[in-house]
Amino acid sequence: MTNPETARRVAVIGLGTISKYYLAAIDELPGWELVAVCDVRRSALAVHRGHVPGFLDHRDLLATVALDAVIVVVPNDVHARICRDALLAGVPVCVEKPLGIDLDEARALTELATERTPLFTAFHRRYNDNVLRLVDELRERGPVESLVVRYLERIEEHIGGDTWYLDPDRCGGGCVADNGPNAFDLVRLFLGDVEPTGVSVVRDEHGIDRQAVLGLRSATGVPAVVELDWSHPGETKDVEVRCADGTVHRADVLHGHRGFKASLWHEYVGILEDFATVLDAGGAGAARRPDGGLAALELVDAVYRTEFLDTAPEWEGLS
Repeated sequence: MTNPETARRVAVIGLGTISKYYLAAIDELPGWELVAVCDVRRSALAVHRGHVPGFLDHRDLLATVALDAVIVVVPNDVHARICRDALLAGVPVCVEKPLGIDLDEARALTELATERTPLFTAFHRRYNDNVLRLVDELRERGPVESLVVRYLERIEEHIGGDTWYLDPDRCGGGCVADNGPNAFDLVRLFLGDVEPTGVSVVRDEHGIDRQAVLGLRSATGVPAVVELDWSHPGETKDVEVRCADGTVHRADVLHGHRGFKASLWHEYVGILEDFATVLDAGGAGAARRPDGGLAALELVDAVYRTEFLDTAPEWEGLS
């Protein structure tokens, strides 16, 4: 049972499809107390009426409720604005990926957080149990020779009522802007910083990028390929690593999790546990903790800029 005297008082801003995973994690983990919710839709707030205060405007929430943190789960195009308001109010932020849709805004946010209070971008796949087992397995195998990350799904099956995903102005693009950051973060988990070496993008009749194959290379020269697909039948999400000793190791992020999106429940618990360590670090030290949100957004920006330069990804022999 949560002790209200020691629990972190947290508000969730945005009550769309993903918010239920955060709300369940808050309820499951000791040390967290949900004290407010916010959404522009009265119907979304109605579910919480009588339990916690609900706000239609995040600025009213920030001005009214004593908080230890906020979780931002709104459409991508308003991430930066809400994060900025929370940081200016001195409230630490956990924001759903991507950090924003504009690279300059994201850089300004990161600088603001460095000066003020923690800004934590949530990449749920890095907390997946199968991915973490692969990380442990590779510690015994020596250097990585190559890496492939696949993130394939039919997007319409995953968005629920959040139709803004299919509006490039709100999403920031298509599969590269939205699924790309999770896939890029998995690459960075294994290889560190990377840069694009080639891009192949397929757009639909509305100009939305629905498929992409992206070549990446680490600072030490290790090649990687990211395959993204918003039109894939079913769902395939995995990581494959080839080591210098010739062995191949794989993590299927969905393995062992029965049911649609079932793996997300434990991954969002992992997000809040990691966010808690950032908050516990306290003060300027926590604010200066490196955050992958900006790095992922820089890769998204680089991919879109590289897309029209006709550079083929270096995927041959990697998958």
